Amino acid sequence: MNLSYRIGWSLFRLMYATYFRWRICNPERVPLTGSVILASNHASFIDPPLVGSALPRDINYLARESLFRFPGVGALLRSWQAVPVDRDGGGARGLKAILDRLLAGGAIILFPEGTRTRDGKLQAARSGIGLVVIKSTAPVIPVRVFGTYEAYGRHMKFPRPHRVTVKYGCPLDFAALRAEAKSCSKDRLKKIYQEAADEIMAAIAGLEPCVDKPVFP
Repeated sequence: MNLSYRIGWSLFRLMYATYFRWRICNPERVPLTGSVILASNHASFIDPPLVGSALPRDINYLARESLFRFPGVGALLRSWQAVPVDRDGGGARGLKAILDRLLAGGAIILFPEGTRTRDGKLQAARSGIGLVVIKSTAPVIPVRVFGTYEAYGRHMKFPRPHRVTVKYGCPLDFAALRAEAKSCSKDRLKKIYQEAADEIMAAIAGLEPCVDKPVFP
């Protein structure tokens, strides 16, 4: 971690520990070095830093490309090595940037649902994450956040001090689908992307809340 990232990481940890009384479950399942895809459900704006600040390694966050145009915000995002993507996060340039970070041994947080839930329930996975998974060789860790919708759902103007939890699952193996994707038809390839996305979402849904004691910085 560089200095800028470590300061932000420490401040987020302090906020989650004191205001949200967070719990962290099984962070040891995430490799400390090398490329990795963290695939999480998405219920709130506070999800990305929650998933990332619970880990003792730096994360390449995705950020809207437009944010990089603002001098102060852009400089901060670049210092955190954030990945610029378009509004939907599915553009060719954004995809290349994500794959380049993974190829360089970085960690990326992706949300299979594509957008925040409107009712607190898990949503169906979109095929976009399947494309990234199949085109990369990075291990995929399913992640589930609990309580973030109640703490700061999209219907709320301000966050409230509700307990949140982040739980990391066991790595998923996509070797068979990756091998098949190298020589299959275009129609089958699209189905492979969705199969990978659905498998990830099922793994996320299978993660149960933990009962560990709250974690402090």
